[in-house]
Amino acid sequence: MSLRGQTPVIGAVAAGGALGAAARYGASLAWPTPTGAFPWTVLLVNVSGCAAIGVLMVLVTEVAAAPHPLVRPFLGTGVLGGFTTFSTYALDTQSLLSAGETARGVAYMGVTPAAALAAVWGASAATRAARRRRTR
Repeated sequence: MSLRGQTPVIGAVAAGGALGAAARYGASLAWPTPTGAFPWTVLLVNVSGCAAIGVLMVLVTEVAAAPHPLVRPFLGTGVLGGFTTFSTYALDTQSLLSAGETARGVAYMGVTPAAALAAVWGASAATRAARRRRTR
């Protein structure tokens, strides 16, 4: 497919990404993390974003009627991709370790991916269960 044919997808991802990144930035302004403290805000953003990805993927891929083709790029890649942030997770980990906060840095380094994966799995499973109950 040519780049011209991808223009709507690129636009959807860009628009969604701007919204997601703005929401993440808003969360960091509302709940700033002091230097050397455990980065709870970024952890919660990443975990809640991953849970939302789990819900979205079930709803987008396991429904009888196919959604609009731009739903997944806009919401999944754009909004939720812009909302979650691996780069800030990596920077926060490095900052904690550089500041001598080894226990916090290592805990954050391990807890974030484990909690994010658990959130995707748990939200996907809960969404599937809710859909099964609803269709009975």
